[in-house]
Amino acid sequence: MESGASAPSAAAAPAPAPRRLDILLADDDADIREIATLALQRDGRAEVRSCGDGAAALNAVRAARPDLLVLDVMMPGLDGRATMAELRRLHPNPPPVIFLTAKAMPEELEQLRQLGARHIITKPFDPMKLLDEVLVSLGQTDVR
Repeated sequence: MESGASAPSAAAAPAPAPRRLDILLADDDADIREIATLALQRDGRAEVRSCGDGAAALNAVRAARPDLLVLDVMMPGLDGRATMAELRRLHPNPPPVIFLTAKAMPEELEQLRQLGARHIITKPFDPMKLLDEVLVSLGQTDVR
């Protein structure tokens, strides 16, 4: 090597990709599940598993605990409220819950907050803002 020349430096290893947010979405409307899934996964920061009712959501939580549950309030069988209550009964430290609801009456929203909802999103929601709304509700303020 010539004097004064420096040895080539090894390229720094790229930083590992941040872990994606694991979201479980339960809604009995297949169209809402599809739209919400596409919206939440749009930039790769979240991975969404979905199901059509509360019982399936509880089974999915038993199989693999998500970082967040997004529950429709009104579903046949085990609705969103009952699903959240059962989740709290089964798990001492359950994942946070965001409710989706078509009912935007103040007393309805207050009841959901009293149940312990992290956030409430009213339908119809804006798919382009859904991911940011979820991230902000979880305290992740570095939204794009």
